[in-house]
Amino acid sequence: MNAISSAPGPEAAPGRIVLLTTSHRVAPGLLSWPAWQLLHAADRVLCADGAHPQLPYLREAGIPVEEASPAAEDLVGACAGGRTVVVVATGEGEPALTDGLARLAGTGRVRMPELELLPASYDLPGARLLDLVQVMDRIRAECPWSSRQTHKGLAKYGIEEAYELVEAIEEGDRDELREELGDVLLQVVFHARIAEEHPEQPFSVDDVAGGIVAKLIHRHPHVFGEETAATPEDVKAHWLRTKAEEKRRSSVTDGVPLGQPGLALAAKLASRARTAGLDVPLPAGEGIGYELLALAARAEESGTDPEAALRAAARVYRDAIRAAEGAGNES
Repeated sequence: MNAISSAPGPEAAPGRIVLLTTSHRVAPGLLSWPAWQLLHAADRVLCADGAHPQLPYLREAGIPVEEASPAAEDLVGACAGGRTVVVVATGEGEPALTDGLARLAGTGRVRMPELELLPASYDLPGARLLDLVQVMDRIRAECPWSSRQTHKGLAKYGIEEAYELVEAIEEGDRDELREELGDVLLQVVFHARIAEEHPEQPFSVDDVAGGIVAKLIHRHPHVFGEETAATPEDVKAHWLRTKAEEKRRSSVTDGVPLGQPGLALAAKLASRARTAGLDVPLPAGEGIGYELLALAARAEESGTDPEAALRAAARVYRDAIRAAEGAGNES
């Protein structure tokens, strides 16, 4: 450790220590105005990491920064006489220094300077998504399994994670919901990372995010434009109209994925026809398929999701099976 001063005498003014923290998720040099004021006014500015990303910007602003890693006693001494010493924290937050200061204060034998923590930059909502992108980038480059995955190979996991998310929602498990949302988000970031490597048509997660932002703004003219929407029905009408203008589809059934579960597919087709004002009689036919189609259409018309309704009933049936199994084991 670098000694920067001797311990102060009891009559000396204790001064001030400010631990300045920054977020690596914000571009270096983008600091708050209070942080810049403090840095310019400080008697000394210290940083233990000579490669800290903030240092070039501080020095460019005319702030001399000393590369030093003082012990707690030395730092207290540097503040003697009412001086202000700023410590630009490294990524770990200087735990050794703060622990040392706490121990020194606990002795009761040293007149401690004022201690202050000042966040010079902080995360905005969504900032942790940058961490996910960085982690995914490294995994793609270094993991033997992840580096070989393709869009096609990962497709089944996207379906599985979506189903697990729906189950967490229906079960009402908040912890599980948070975890499953993360798993779905991973699929998005993973596919976007793979897409960057396409030799002819690459795109990144920023392109994905930019596309959905543009779509949301365009489809919400009542929020971002001059149109008005007083009811959910008005919003849906805006959405359908702008979506139709974007897609230029020849049929209301265009874009309905035929690979989705049968009840959901039937309900979606019925919804598209009803929303478009088409009076299309259900096909007449024999067998359970036509009966299920009629049930799905009836459920959709009444505002019920037939797929969710069937899953709810199936869970009740599952519980009944388990109860029967338990009763059988007890006998």
